[in-house]
Amino acid sequence: MKYFIERNAGKPAYLQLYEQIRKDITDGIYLFGERLPSKRTVAEELGISTVTVEHCYALLCDEGYAEARERSGYFVSFRKEESFASFPEREKTVKEYAFFSENSTSDVFPFSVLAKVMRRVISDYGEKILERSPGSGCEELREAISHYLARSRGIYVTPEQIIIGSGAEYLYGLIVELLGREKIYAIESPSYEKIEQVYRASGVKYESLPLGNDGIESAHLHGSLAQVLHITPYRSFPSGVSASASKRHEYIRWTEKEKRYIVEDDFESEFSVSAKAEETVFSLSKNGNVIYINTFSKTVSPSVRVGYMVLPEELVPCFNEKLGFYSCTVPSFEQYVLAELINNGDFERHINRVRRKKRKEQAGI
Repeated sequence: MKYFIERNAGKPAYLQLYEQIRKDITDGIYLFGERLPSKRTVAEELGISTVTVEHCYALLCDEGYAEARERSGYFVSFRKEESFASFPEREKTVKEYAFFSENSTSDVFPFSVLAKVMRRVISDYGEKILERSPGSGCEELREAISHYLARSRGIYVTPEQIIIGSGAEYLYGLIVELLGREKIYAIESPSYEKIEQVYRASGVKYESLPLGNDGIESAHLHGSLAQVLHITPYRSFPSGVSASASKRHEYIRWTEKEKRYIVEDDFESEFSVSAKAEETVFSLSKNGNVIYINTFSKTVSPSVRVGYMVLPEELVPCFNEKLGFYSCTVPSFEQYVLAELINNGDFERHINRVRRKKRKEQAGI
């Protein structure tokens, strides 16, 4: 067996094994429906516990790369290619999906911690909080986000690729100005209504692509004339549909045929109950044509109107040339507070606390 575990890698053994097996699945070494090596075999050959292998396989199942079959083992559920010959019958209608509340406040960041950090920022930064923020956002926050994305989301970017703005809707508008109004955009159907409202207000042509049970239906996706695809892979609102691993890779393949772009709206995915943070299309894609968007309105508070987008490297010069004159729409004080929350660990401790609570609720504990 070619797999190996590096003991001093600074990464848990189950994650090292997960990444290697996942690569073999996406590369077609293991095909759809094939059985993966048994937990005992992998454990014996690598000198690790079967619990470690089980944890690895659980992650593969969580993300849609494999499925467990009772008394039979684990089998590949990821499809390298899909059939687009005809419009498939939808397995579920939107009304059958579990709807969820957009404005739930049950997981709001602890006020006492937030207030403490705000006081510290006022004390430590002094009059600097009154200074005007650079157009792309304060360096402190962009650098903090860069490190956070690398260690928790598998997104490795420079602070220069990160743009701060006052919420996702504002960033949607910047994307239209960056990529151009002459392009055709595509959104999920149903989708968060403000996505459609922004595109309509911007005067661009857009298509609504029906969601199936694991993401946008393949025939509609590949029959679209769009050059920009706006997706919410994790629990799209209001349907609650999450894109499967196969679908996320299909989205990436969709961009390869022409110069197309994906806008990945990653709202709420930090609160996944999975033992590992949800995969992002940005981290999976190697084509440099995915724009990643996230906000702090769910992870901190709905009143914190701060979002950020991560641009592919090749779009940074274009953004600076076309839109670099825009002033940042977020006050410096709020940016410094968020940077401190990320740097001192409060932000990730809150996320981990909420995820643990959700896992217990799911398990009925």
